[in-house]
Amino acid sequence: MNKMVTPKFGVGAPLRRKEDQPLITGQGIYTGDYRPEGCLHGVMVYSAMAHAKISVENASDVSALEGVHLVLTGGDVEGYTLPTMARLKQIDGTDHWLPPQPLLCKDEVRHVGDAIAFIVADDSNTARNAAEMLEVDYEPLEAVIGIEEALGPDAVKVWPEHGSNVAFTFGHGGEARTEAAFAAADKTVTIEIVNNRIVANYMELRGCVAEFSPDAERYKLTLGTQGGHGMRDVICKVLDLEKDKIQVITPEVGGGFGTKAFCYREYPLLMIAARQLGTPVRWAGERMEHFITDAHGRDNLSRADLALDKDNRILGLRVHVKAAMGAYLSQFAPFIPWVGTAMSSGLYDIPAVFAKTEGVYMHTVPTDAFRGAGRPEAAYLIERLMDKAGEETGLGPIEIRKRNFIKPEQLPYTTQTGRLYDTGDYSGHLDKALEVSGWADFKSRQEESAKAGKFRGIGLCSYIEACAFPGGEEATVELNQEGNLTLLIGTQTNGQGHATAYSQVVAEKFGVTIDEVEVIQGDTDRVENGGGTGGSRSIPLGLPSVRDASDSLVKKVKELAADKLEAGVDDLELESGIVRVVGTDQQVALSEIVVAAGEKLSAREEVRQDEATYPNGTHICEVEVDPGTGDVDLVNYVIVDDFGVTVNPLLLEGQVIGGAANAVSQALCEQTIYDEDGQLLTASLLDYRLLRAADLPDIHFETRNVPSTTNAMGIKGAGEAGTIGGCAAVMNAVQKALKDGAGVTELIDMPATPLRVWEAIEAAK
Repeated sequence: MNKMVTPKFGVGAPLRRKEDQPLITGQGIYTGDYRPEGCLHGVMVYSAMAHAKISVENASDVSALEGVHLVLTGGDVEGYTLPTMARLKQIDGTDHWLPPQPLLCKDEVRHVGDAIAFIVADDSNTARNAAEMLEVDYEPLEAVIGIEEALGPDAVKVWPEHGSNVAFTFGHGGEARTEAAFAAADKTVTIEIVNNRIVANYMELRGCVAEFSPDAERYKLTLGTQGGHGMRDVICKVLDLEKDKIQVITPEVGGGFGTKAFCYREYPLLMIAARQLGTPVRWAGERMEHFITDAHGRDNLSRADLALDKDNRILGLRVHVKAAMGAYLSQFAPFIPWVGTAMSSGLYDIPAVFAKTEGVYMHTVPTDAFRGAGRPEAAYLIERLMDKAGEETGLGPIEIRKRNFIKPEQLPYTTQTGRLYDTGDYSGHLDKALEVSGWADFKSRQEESAKAGKFRGIGLCSYIEACAFPGGEEATVELNQEGNLTLLIGTQTNGQGHATAYSQVVAEKFGVTIDEVEVIQGDTDRVENGGGTGGSRSIPLGLPSVRDASDSLVKKVKELAADKLEAGVDDLELESGIVRVVGTDQQVALSEIVVAAGEKLSAREEVRQDEATYPNGTHICEVEVDPGTGDVDLVNYVIVDDFGVTVNPLLLEGQVIGGAANAVSQALCEQTIYDEDGQLLTASLLDYRLLRAADLPDIHFETRNVPSTTNAMGIKGAGEAGTIGGCAAVMNAVQKALKDGAGVTELIDMPATPLRVWEAIEAAK
């Protein structure tokens, strides 16, 4: 049997990121490094109250201060609003209502951090001093904080004209069929659970530089995004501009996680200021501003009911999610719980499902997509529920899952919420994870921990997610007169390693190294079209187009070389920048071919897919709990995933482990707390705890791949998967440790902070 050899370049090659050298040596250029000549500095004035009538008393006096060039308040930009790009049909068939989100609030603010004024000055210190001198008169109004409070019959209405704090009501599946399944059930299992609100906290804070050319009547906007084309299009909608009037430049981006995909108020305000003043204007956010202005993630209250027959096979699933929206509907906010609840049934063969989602207004920062965008919430709910079902039926966490998994022979399988799973072997990756984690020997380790006065628990999550949603990503490969190769593509790296992954395919096709391939992203003038990065779409959608564009250009090159070398196209090979007749010394350099053609050569392709991809896998987490302090220590973590075809195993492992760390941080640490007046009490990294490297054990990661049939290259997206599988594995492990060690029967919610764990132990006594 011949052993398959991984090529030096191409799909499957474990290459280190070529992007890292400039970044780790300080040569990376971020938005904050760009300061054009004559640049002025802007600052925002944000609301100090969650709900109030406001008036700005002395804007003209502040604008007259030395060094101050412009003060914009609500009246100056009246009529400009941020759009909600996701508007969906409700259960009753109607479109949900859209509240206005003004660039600057004129009369009323609706959350701490709502925008009141924008000030431009010579430098940031002068601008901030001016901001402190701006007199904002607040007439406090009652605020409503928390999902249940907002849904109460006497709750203050965030939008009185809407008449309710219910922003929308969506549904998936069949309600009547599901109710019939519950009526026929032998037993039911119920869970009510919190998915805690989290703050993105990327390393690089948001910033932006706006420039305006009066001659061209055109703007140049430099900022960290997850896709310049999408950002441009939304801003054009805000300011009523044609797309050719804005160039968006995205330099290096220090993390995005969904939160940098959205248009925030500062961006169009900077453009307005740059046009009025005739000079570049920059704005740089600070960490506390990030906490009170950038869209938050998650924040759900959910209930799920499982109907089982006498053999403990699932008959039906009923889900009710109440999803916090905050004071406004952020750019994609309604879509997040909608797409999430479409994954409610997880990996299980469930013949009847009804999932209802209610969006809820309250006086807080709006929520929107955060790494996984609804799918982590869905996986967390079904996987905590399956553990509870295993406990209540006596089957345990493994048998309850295996008994109800969709079997390989059932694939492709259409769920009751309309998702089409193409390939997978769910019991296969569960069995492998059980083996690698030493699940069978857990009892002996638990006994050893008990001798040391610790509680030990083990938990798992077998997940599936939908990502790389239908569509495509155009790619253009160019060969210039020096023989150099350039790829232009409209995805946007936020640190994932796109340049390496894309270059692997181009390099393989042309017989060059990955360092000889330049990858251009982040310039809407140079790259004609682009869908940006989000939903784990870049490699699954982008790479097939890169491959086909490379093949098309190679074909052109060979045809031109064949004429020059007087040889057949099939007799030619490309290697090290030359085209050679196989088995001879007849050859021609790529640069000579381009010179002979008289122009650079290029090929553009877009491969589209009609269905999402469905990565899946199993996470197993083992923890030790100190009953005296409530501290939770992760002692083992195993991941076995199915990502279809692996493009670069090193990049893949980094993405998955990073996602798992994200999940562990949410499960154990991250807690966004508002007081009853709407003040964010956790508004800095002094108060908001993030996971540290020392909190993680070495994570074992491996794949058990089954290629996708919906993707042209068999790839399943991977950027968010670690986040989707992590939370339930951690919390199921903590739950078992507390039950076995202290007899805790009450469900423990995220985050499992030391205080919360200690209180659960004490309550059980």
